[in-house]
Amino acid sequence: MAELEIRQEGEVIWATMNRPERLNALNRTLVASLRDLFVGLYWRRDIRAVVLTGAGSAFCAGLDLKGLTRPRTSPSIGERLTHQREISEIVIAMRRCPQPIIACVNGAAAGGGFALALASDVRIATPHTRMNAAFIRVGLSACDIGVSYFLPRMVGSSVAAEFMLTGRFIDAERAYQLGLVSRVVAKEQLAAEAQAFVGDMLHATPLGLQLTKEALNHAIDAQGLEAAIAMEDRNQVLAGADGDFAEGIQAFIEKRTPQYAKRRGYVRYG
Repeated sequence: MAELEIRQEGEVIWATMNRPERLNALNRTLVASLRDLFVGLYWRRDIRAVVLTGAGSAFCAGLDLKGLTRPRTSPSIGERLTHQREISEIVIAMRRCPQPIIACVNGAAAGGGFALALASDVRIATPHTRMNAAFIRVGLSACDIGVSYFLPRMVGSSVAAEFMLTGRFIDAERAYQLGLVSRVVAKEQLAAEAQAFVGDMLHATPLGLQLTKEALNHAIDAQGLEAAIAMEDRNQVLAGADGDFAEGIQAFIEKRTPQYAKRRGYVRYG
């Protein structure tokens, strides 16, 4: 049984972390599978959106501490850094890949699971969602796997400090109030809600959707208004010159689903 189940439906990948007996905690196999998926997506033009979820009662409970094996000899600093970057590369690839990522966050999203949720573009929660920077509760810094980058940009420095310095849990209601999640729905409605987001996203042209994610991420770090507008201007010129632009306009006028040109991918799963 694969620890990361990957299902492709048309231009969408549904990726399910599949270790429900361990609350989808991250072991080496799952880490490698997630990294390979998101690194590979950079080159996939046949995939336009990704839905990331967890099997069972949790999204991802973070690093599988019980599954760790103690090495016979103490690893060097270089080896420790390599192992650390095997995990942190996942969120870099998630931000870099051109496809929007929708995280269906049910139950626990702790530590590395919290980082995966934050690195996604849209987060949907359930009433049972609980997220925290668990690292600080196990003797580490709460600044790990991109959390110190994403969280303060989403909720502000004071609220980020509140949760990162204490390791306290953010429940679904607080997450929604803070704008950390877009929706809170029953667990049974998660897939349908994600599908609705996907459906709306696929109305955009492939290039328009890709450039929007890219510019949105860059705008968060832009040095000022003019830098952000320069990216927006460039995107509009590129998107307007793309062959799908005319079809997008015509479909809008005719109130129908657009039929964009099919893109070829370099890798296929399954």
